[in-house]
Amino acid sequence: MAMKDFFTQRIKRGLVRRLNNLKITAMAKRVARQEPQPSGAPVLFFKASTGIDDLSWNSGFHLLASWAFRLLGIPVIYFACNSGMSHCVLGTNRDHVQKKPPCKSCVYQSKTLYTGTNPHWFTFERDKELEKTLENLNVGELSKFQWKLINYDVIARSREAATKQSPRESEIASSQSALLAMTLPLGALCLPGLRWVLRVHHLKDDEATRYLFREYILSAWNVAQKFEALLDQTQPRAVLVFNGQFFPEATARYMALKRGIRVITHEVGLQPATAYFTAGEATAYPIAIPETFEMNAEQNAKLDAYLAKRFQGDFTMAGIKFWADMQRLDESFLKKAAGFKQIVPVFTNVIFDTSQPHANTVFEDMFDWLDLVLEEIRSHPETLFVIRAHPDETRVRKASRETVAGWVEARRVTDLPNVVFVSPQETLSSYELILKSKFVMVYNSTIGLEAAIMGAAVLCAGKARFTQYPTVFFPQTVDEVRGKMKEFLAADAIVVPLEFKRNARRFLYYQLFRTSLPFGEFLEPSVRTTQTRLKSFGLEEVVSSESVKVIMEGVLEGGDFLLKANQ
Repeated sequence: MAMKDFFTQRIKRGLVRRLNNLKITAMAKRVARQEPQPSGAPVLFFKASTGIDDLSWNSGFHLLASWAFRLLGIPVIYFACNSGMSHCVLGTNRDHVQKKPPCKSCVYQSKTLYTGTNPHWFTFERDKELEKTLENLNVGELSKFQWKLINYDVIARSREAATKQSPRESEIASSQSALLAMTLPLGALCLPGLRWVLRVHHLKDDEATRYLFREYILSAWNVAQKFEALLDQTQPRAVLVFNGQFFPEATARYMALKRGIRVITHEVGLQPATAYFTAGEATAYPIAIPETFEMNAEQNAKLDAYLAKRFQGDFTMAGIKFWADMQRLDESFLKKAAGFKQIVPVFTNVIFDTSQPHANTVFEDMFDWLDLVLEEIRSHPETLFVIRAHPDETRVRKASRETVAGWVEARRVTDLPNVVFVSPQETLSSYELILKSKFVMVYNSTIGLEAAIMGAAVLCAGKARFTQYPTVFFPQTVDEVRGKMKEFLAADAIVVPLEFKRNARRFLYYQLFRTSLPFGEFLEPSVRTTQTRLKSFGLEEVVSSESVKVIMEGVLEGGDFLLKANQ
């Protein structure tokens, strides 16, 4: 982008942001005027890892859901950061890790969102004892670090008081007493966010990484203390947080779950302008599909219409359109492939999606798996392996720093005559490649689900959203993965269980049309499509929205956060 275009775009974004904030302020004031006197236990809302100085999609979902609760008389408490962390995930400058986060603009944005309310603001207090304990730890030790604070005097007083209270008060006091002796896995809570912001899986044990890790842990501990005090004070019926993977929300979620409080997490849905809410881990995408559910003709047609567009590259995720112009396999590729007995594509993923705690159940990480794949590549010169890097790997402002391209170069993979490497920038059709392949290898990318729908044999190596149902071949040990690779490469034909395609279609249908809650009535893409802005609407439309009803039922009545079957 030319410098002139860059500044023009920046000015436009700033103007749109200001206009959007004026609209948010006006709507928030209307909510405050119209909300009835609240009653009952409150719902706590917390999002510190999405939208620093603009309205992200998740900030929009968060805000609209909280407005609906308030308009229906459900008390809402916003737990809000007021420079409450020395360093946060979104505010980290990965090139200059000691640079302070942009707290001023972030707090201003939060104050805009929470206009007309009295949020529970938390500030940062550095724990000197914890800081000294962390001082000389290496990255490995920080990753496993746990912190236990025991106040025996308070525990004793709490237990003594419990004997004089009602059964319910005694239960609460006993729970609080146990929490005073809680061990917090602060290292594990901070690790996903650290990997995400540094765009690597394997962390360097250098001072920059150790510094940032220490500050994240100190900040997470501060969140834990402040959030614990708020839980004591408010006794909420539920906690609602963004994502639940980055340390601020992950810590709050951990604290609430330890008390037996229901926690709901949310992320962007699979459809444009949609949200996904769950009582589980949003990034793991737990979906309860009844075994009796069979897709009817109308549902199959609906899914097929979506897939027809998808297979042409016509789709977006979180506001990003990856394929502007998907290309068919060219003559040079087809000519090269003709010299081999069979084709096996290897689909990789972006570093954060492969670094989340729930992904690596078989291998330590994706690159560990790729090393195993490389062994088989060298052992099977008759097979053409096509290693495909994920298109999101080089996304502007979110480019990975530990990449498949880097792995390919370090291992000199392209020196092998039976390898074709497809870079993130290449728009070659994965779907046409699948049709020409003997079987498909994936780590945990969605392409595995789509290949299963196409009827391909899919060998999966990482836990994915779709592996919660029988959709692909998913061996549970490294040796079993190796054995299945060898078996498939040597087989004359691979028999794919019929249930794989059935389950894959059912799962994708649920993802698209049951779990993706539409908010397009209220939100539209902003100048940068990863951000959003408010549309014009009436508050009664928010309350009567089908998506809001699903969220309300899910939070207040233990519902499943699914749209009705006829949606």
